[in-house]
Amino acid sequence: MGKKILVVDDEKLIVKGIRFSLEQDGMEVDCAYDGEEAFNMVKEQKYDLILLDVMLPKYTGFEICQMIREFSDVPVIMLTAKGDDMDKILGLEYGADDYITKPFNILEVKARIKAILRRIGKQKTEKDNENVISKNDMRIDRQSRRVYVKEKEINLTAKEFDLLELLAMNPDKVYSREELLNIVWGYEYPGDARTVDVHVRRLREKIEPNPSDPMYVYTKWGVGYYFRG
Repeated sequence: MGKKILVVDDEKLIVKGIRFSLEQDGMEVDCAYDGEEAFNMVKEQKYDLILLDVMLPKYTGFEICQMIREFSDVPVIMLTAKGDDMDKILGLEYGADDYITKPFNILEVKARIKAILRRIGKQKTEKDNENVISKNDMRIDRQSRRVYVKEKEINLTAKEFDLLELLAMNPDKVYSREELLNIVWGYEYPGDARTVDVHVRRLREKIEPNPSDPMYVYTKWGVGYYFRG
């Protein structure tokens, strides 16, 4: 799926050239020729990256960038006609991710766009990986608070999920019953360590192929419980 780019510049020949070149690389390109039009388009549509000229009618590129940053973290590359360092510094302070000085080589523009998109893609993948814990046939989605065993969703109570998530996030770390009670239920909870045992037993009945011979949540006799890493 091609990336969607917004090109904003009041010089129509520049916009036309950038658009043509990016479309040759399979990207979808929208164009705006003043600050107000650009801002309205960003509010209404989702873009993967914005190329934004500094000198624009109605709103400057700096103003647009600042306004966009109030509701979106879409990558922004500023285009500046000046070689002035202050323009570059201002652009970055207003939330731009990069800047390119005019006149520019379109190959450099494409290289910068691809570098930023790669970095953003890598960060998203890393974030997604942090939110999912996989072990054997089990997958724990921390964001949606769902657990799957062999791709079948397992219905856990809130406390069962909290217990499993804590153990799975810290594989091979043994937690005593008292520690689990304090972390998962809170220090003010009036129950005792048997509460933990009951929840572990119920959790095993739901996630373990053989609850009496667990492959996920193990018992450290005389100490507590741990998740096998």
